[in-house]
Amino acid sequence: MAKPDTFDVAVVGGGLVGSAIAFGLAEQGQRVAVLDEGDVALRASRGNFALVWVQSKGLGMPAYSRWTAASAQAWPQLAQTLLERTGLDVAYERPGGFHLTLSEREWTHRQGVMQRLSQQPDMPAVSFEMMEHAELAKHLPGLGPEVVGGSYCPLDGHCNSLRLLRALHIAGQQLGLTYLAQHIVERIEPRAGGFALHTGSGEIHAGKVVLSAGVGNARLAPMVGLSIPVRPQRGQIIVTEKAQRFLHYPIATVRQTDEGGLLLGDSQEEAVDPVVGTPVLSVLADRAVKMFPQIARLNVTRTWAALRVMTQDGFPIYEQSTQYPGAFGATCHSGVTLAAGHAFTLAAHIARGHLPLDTFEVFSARRFQLPKAA
Repeated sequence: MAKPDTFDVAVVGGGLVGSAIAFGLAEQGQRVAVLDEGDVALRASRGNFALVWVQSKGLGMPAYSRWTAASAQAWPQLAQTLLERTGLDVAYERPGGFHLTLSEREWTHRQGVMQRLSQQPDMPAVSFEMMEHAELAKHLPGLGPEVVGGSYCPLDGHCNSLRLLRALHIAGQQLGLTYLAQHIVERIEPRAGGFALHTGSGEIHAGKVVLSAGVGNARLAPMVGLSIPVRPQRGQIIVTEKAQRFLHYPIATVRQTDEGGLLLGDSQEEAVDPVVGTPVLSVLADRAVKMFPQIARLNVTRTWAALRVMTQDGFPIYEQSTQYPGAFGATCHSGVTLAAGHAFTLAAHIARGHLPLDTFEVFSARRFQLPKAA
């Protein structure tokens, strides 16, 4: 019987979260294996809206706003590093981003959300501005008359998320990372000095293990003394034909890609399958046309649905097992925004074998076990 391959770290899941962590670990000089389902995976990475988004993040958890803003600030370094290593331009831009409202009620709600966000204790200084229609129109030519106003944050941006996923994989492999497709992890067995990961394609040994398998983390986590309660949430997106560039800022639900097509979305549906539905798509299209009427002239080339990975409160889970300290869990639904934080900060801590409590304790799943006040 062949001896199982042995690595410093096994990363379970090859989507954006796992790929960013694995790339960062490889940069730290770790011998890394990524165990992935392969092309059959229902990964959120393929349906990502590709925003690097800061505004709105952290209402109820200021630490999440700090983590998000720090990752956004590190994004230029990530984009440049990947370009130098792979020659792939992930089309990262940070012109700032807008969240548009189509009624006075939406405007009032948005203004309230942004005010409550900024007034939280320990909230980082993330600048934003509320703009009415006339001011928005100076930045957004072709803005529809039904747009009442919106919010703007200069830290927001976007990228080509499919190219990002490819670049992370290529850069990691250039650094010696081993990518193993068709390696669905069936069982993880903690052993002295590490872990044995049993897959349908063989057994892998590693000193440390990182669970970044999306909704699969809920099944795998108890095997290494962790709890990662997550559920799928469906999001649908419309893709138009390519058009001459007219939208130079990303909007929360409308953006023009570097290739010219527009992405219109995104829905938030409690569902367990990535099925496209016409009623939801019609709402997305209607809102997009009200924001920018010229979109009505474009042909739809495709639509898709994908499953986000959601926790009970919507915030990430980063956790190190106390029972098996070499096991780590990483779950979030903002794999693009947080890619730089995962690659540069989280990966460095995992390589050292310890998540500092002052940064990551707030993201522990133990927050869901706290007794509710009477």
